[in-house]
Amino acid sequence: MKILVLNGVNMNMLGIREKGIYGHETFEELEKKVIEKGKLLGIEVISYQSNYEGELVEKIQQAYETMDGIVINPGAYTHTSIALLDALKAVQLPAVEVHISNIDEREDFRKISYIGTYCEKRIYGKGIAGYEEAIEYLYNKLANCGFVYKQ
Repeated sequence: MKILVLNGVNMNMLGIREKGIYGHETFEELEKKVIEKGKLLGIEVISYQSNYEGELVEKIQQAYETMDGIVINPGAYTHTSIALLDALKAVQLPAVEVHISNIDEREDFRKISYIGTYCEKRIYGKGIAGYEEAIEYLYNKLANCGFVYKQ
């Protein structure tokens, strides 16, 4: 089983930017935790981050028939990118939207999520632990349905 963990714009700045909102853990620590979570579950987790919308779209498209699910935190693209939404809809993989902060307690514009209209689960406000929860959710869903692209 393979799960893509996709991070968008400014996520590479974790531990540097707005620590009161996003915490002190770095992006490198996030990547280490999601890969370790995968190892604990016996699955492969591929982590990718880009500040460029088109690169994120390409990663989603490349996930078609090579990945079993997607965990996605598009950052600010959450609120603006119909392109990412359309890419998710095109590949038809189970997806979970994750946000480190609680977007419902922030500015009004952050409460709008184009991505969330496709994702079957949304996890926010749990910090980096939300990613681990998302991986576990996809693992349980996929293991119970017995259908995976890659072992």
